Amino acid sequence: MRTVRAIRYVLPFREGGSVPALVEADDDGLYVVKLRGSAQGDKALIAELVAGELARAAGLAVPELALVELDATLGEAEPDPEISHVLDGSVGQNLGLDYLPGSITFDPAVRPAPDPLVASQIVLFDSFVTNVDRTPKNPNLLVWHKRLWLIDHGASLYVHHGWSPADPLEGSRDPFAFVSQHVLLPWASALSAAAEVLSRAITPGVIAGVIAQIPSAWLGGRDSFADEQARRAAYVAWLGDRLAAWPIIVEEAERARASRI
Repeated sequence: MRTVRAIRYVLPFREGGSVPALVEADDDGLYVVKLRGSAQGDKALIAELVAGELARAAGLAVPELALVELDATLGEAEPDPEISHVLDGSVGQNLGLDYLPGSITFDPAVRPAPDPLVASQIVLFDSFVTNVDRTPKNPNLLVWHKRLWLIDHGASLYVHHGWSPADPLEGSRDPFAFVSQHVLLPWASALSAAAEVLSRAITPGVIAGVIAQIPSAWLGGRDSFADEQARRAAYVAWLGDRLAAWPIIVEEAERARASRI
């Protein structure tokens, strides 16, 4: 994953709890940056990185991710003390998503309808990573160049907020009941075909490669895991075990869709 340095703070996006910022980097690119100093902290960035890179491996459209270095001077000109405080707490490595100029938020009422296979893949992928934040109220989908782009995965992998070494696989084979609220569920009529695509693309090797990209600074942790290595191993083990839950995930999505349409 590329690393860039933020050189100019452009503006905050005040939607949501993470208060992401639009920044210009030293590669002349604009990035929507998820900040470590926000209330959601390191684990939201870990979820964003892991889910985003797994989605990309599965062939889904995700803005390019990059590590964004913020220095202590970036927030000095910010007059809002709340935003300045977040920037001050985010010195170091943060996570940036390539800014998609001209993109618009997906609206379920606007035609054309999403492609059934793509919709099915997104529904099942979000179930796999337990993403509770893709609802009609907050779709976290952009339309750009006639394609659906996935953003904002910070609410994924919610199990890691209460993890314990005593049961690192807790919930790894559970159905994802929240799939009933997924914004794309009405169009997800190709769930079996989508499951085949995803199960071929997301492998133990892919999972291990994505987890290896998590910056060490984000894995300091305030939990009972022994160290960074143990935390990485827990992510690899949980996601690896979740691969066995594909039939359960598909069955739950099919049940939810049948009750909704």
